[in-house]
Amino acid sequence: MTDTVVLLHGIRRTSASMRKFENYLQTQGYITRNVDYPSSRYPIEKLAEIVAEEVEDASESNEEGRLHLAGHSMGGLVIRAMLKNYRPSNLGRVVMIGTPNNGSQVADFLKKVPLYKSAYGPAGQQLATDQSTFAHIFGPVDFELGIIAGTRTIDPVSSLIIGYRNANDGKVTVESTRLVGAADHIAIVANHTFIPSSKIMWAQALSFLRDGKFHQ
Repeated sequence: MTDTVVLLHGIRRTSASMRKFENYLQTQGYITRNVDYPSSRYPIEKLAEIVAEEVEDASESNEEGRLHLAGHSMGGLVIRAMLKNYRPSNLGRVVMIGTPNNGSQVADFLKKVPLYKSAYGPAGQQLATDQSTFAHIFGPVDFELGIIAGTRTIDPVSSLIIGYRNANDGKVTVESTRLVGAADHIAIVANHTFIPSSKIMWAQALSFLRDGKFHQ
């Protein structure tokens, strides 16, 4: 029986950013669906509706196998919002990679800057640490979830905003990736932008997809 993995990129990225990871999963025997979605055009809840159509199609295309989900950065938030309202009957495991589950201080700093607002759109505003106005779009973690955080920053400006004492990947702190209900959590030496191409991440994600836990 062959499982499917649906991949979701982060904000202002495309499916190309997940291509190497996708290729790796294919070599491990998975069917993949690498989804492009208009990440900076709509708020997360609308993006979740758009993505749900792709997920439903992937699920129906492989009803005998399980359907896993893997999201980089905001892609993980889109998964959370989608699973609140739509859940495939053959849902397997979920992997979040550098996802700002509790927001990003970098988004806090930039959210009122006109260029940021224009480039990142409504969803960019939902990456802030104050989630009081949109927390309702997410449901509880009642699915098997593994979270991978990064600890390597190459951006001194972002690191200054976040604070050097807070372990982070240049955009998101390790603590911000945590989520109550997750089955496992691991931090690896990787940068936020380039973590989708990290072979260490690939191996850890594969471990969770197969066994429901990371290699510590």
